[in-house]
Amino acid sequence: MAKRITLDFLKTESASGLILAAAALAGIVMANSPADGLYFRFLQAPFTIQIGGFAETYPVLDWVKQGLMAVFFFVVGLEIKYEVLRGELANPRRLALPILAALGGMAVPALVYLGFNLGAGGAPQAWPTPIATDIAFAMAALAVAGPRLPSTLRVFLLTLAIVDDLGAVAVIGAVFTHHIRIAAIAAALAALALMGLLMRWRAAPYLFYVIGFVLVWAFTLKSGVSTSVAGVAAAMAIPIEPRKPGRPGVLEDFMESLHPYVAFLILPLFAFCAAGFDFGRLQMDDIFGPVALGVAAALFLGKPLGVFGAIALICGLKIARRPMGTKWVELFGMSLLTGIGFTMSLFIGELAFPQGGLAQGQVRAGVIAGSLLSTLAGMGVLTWAQRQRGPAS
Repeated sequence: MAKRITLDFLKTESASGLILAAAALAGIVMANSPADGLYFRFLQAPFTIQIGGFAETYPVLDWVKQGLMAVFFFVVGLEIKYEVLRGELANPRRLALPILAALGGMAVPALVYLGFNLGAGGAPQAWPTPIATDIAFAMAALAVAGPRLPSTLRVFLLTLAIVDDLGAVAVIGAVFTHHIRIAAIAAALAALALMGLLMRWRAAPYLFYVIGFVLVWAFTLKSGVSTSVAGVAAAMAIPIEPRKPGRPGVLEDFMESLHPYVAFLILPLFAFCAAGFDFGRLQMDDIFGPVALGVAAALFLGKPLGVFGAIALICGLKIARRPMGTKWVELFGMSLLTGIGFTMSLFIGELAFPQGGLAQGQVRAGVIAGSLLSTLAGMGVLTWAQRQRGPAS
């Protein structure tokens, strides 16, 4: 069952990467075309959600970030919980390498970015921007470049990226939480506790979990804490045990049901909204400034250096072994793909700077450049590595 869930996840991520790229390209084209006015009016159009005493008005872009992306993080949380309890992360012998590689892949890019931005004119507050890997893009690139490479390489990349995402969510909650409202946080925790109590009721209707998630999300939105934290926290309160022998559990049902909508609708919509920026506003000093260069260098150089360096160190010290059947050059190519930060990097970049500011355009330029270079380099290395194995591999 665990293997089937993982394989289904890999297939969905690989397929959605192409749609995600098309959506991002559409956003960039519209933002730099005669239709740019329509595009930016759509992003900034106010939209009100009112249910009883709950009433909030935000622009469309903010609803995508704080609303729909909370569902994305809910699915990420489900995947993390599943992998920890039933999947790759449940095996302690397989756990050390991807966790330490993910930590290296978070620390080194942050240091590279700070190296560019601690001086005059820099923006050190955006250091979390390059720390996470875009699972959909990375899995799609690996599927295209190395379809005959060992499946353990794909599972390793998936596991690393999931740990990576968990770390990114923790950083978002710690760094980008301002003006906390204690009462709203207490209400969110109470709703979360009620979801936890539902786990004791095996026959609880799925609708109750949906209502619980909405309550946790709504109170978190009011509290000032990023709703990404609410998504992951709510996922931890979803039971994994099956209701009947031989049947999938509630967690698996939610994960399988929601993941296609997240992969093929929510993430492409976010990419369409977040990637678009009028690059005509950027001057050469902006493109080659510390923010854009710092993000691009952190993704293209810092990510593979941190991931591959950690793998080499851990294996060299014999703390862990390489994934079964993989070669060093394949691990290096996979490490390059971890520099594809796209979705999470754009999300964090949106949090780091004021809405509509020039710095956001610099972040987007750096994210696109770093992710594109990482894609081309990683796919090039992996294509060569697969050829070295020969057609029968």
